[in-house]
Amino acid sequence: MNILDTIVASKRKEVEDRKRRQPLDLLERKPHFFRPTFSLAQFLKDPSKTGIIAEFKRKSPSKGIINGTADVREVTAAYAQSGASAISILTDEEFFGGSSQDLMAARSLNIPLLRKDFIIDPYQIFEAKAIGADVILLIAACLKPEETRNLAMLAAEMQLSVLLELHDEEELGHVNDFTPIIGINNRNLKTFEVNIEKSLEMASRLPSDAIKVAESGIDKIATIQLFKENGFDGFLIGEQFMKAADPAKAFKAFVEELKVNKVV
Repeated sequence: MNILDTIVASKRKEVEDRKRRQPLDLLERKPHFFRPTFSLAQFLKDPSKTGIIAEFKRKSPSKGIINGTADVREVTAAYAQSGASAISILTDEEFFGGSSQDLMAARSLNIPLLRKDFIIDPYQIFEAKAIGADVILLIAACLKPEETRNLAMLAAEMQLSVLLELHDEEELGHVNDFTPIIGINNRNLKTFEVNIEKSLEMASRLPSDAIKVAESGIDKIATIQLFKENGFDGFLIGEQFMKAADPAKAFKAFVEELKVNKVV
């Protein structure tokens, strides 16, 4: 069993437990449940912003602790102030050290918040809306194409944007009418190997009107330039900033370098 299979198996048990502790009717009473959401597509296309989806992540199965001391409110506020187009917040606790509380702590920001988790059940979409998310991540490797479509359709009904994450050509069948924003993860979740060239090849096979997002393994200005030249609008970056002693300062410096090099 690879790490992704292990995570999904654990997530299924976690979701069933959450359903018992907090049924849907309780989620629908949460203050954020009926708030208007921000459009990820709109923010990614905004020329005044960087296209970067800046991530708050404490740890990962492959790297262990990345940053165990950063304050989620301070870091996410700084991301927004320095020009992030959206903010990704890990809510998986067991493997990534996140929580729903982390996302709720950043909710005062006027910017799309992505609930980054392993979503395998409609319940988690209701939960995402209840905690104040604007965007959910659907990872094709965790789902069947029909499941992806049903979850994406439900998210659309609830006015949540969807970032569909693909890893290889075999997952192109997950693309559907409800997934206009498509992320290509340069890191294979089963092996954790990074291959940017393969991501660029995959991008050429996506629908021409897709909003393309490059994910993982982005740590150089030249890499963003390369992806931009290949039609990408967004760039999900987390570890590059979170591994710094001051993630906020690291993000600001990265954005300034982008501007100096006229990449944004």
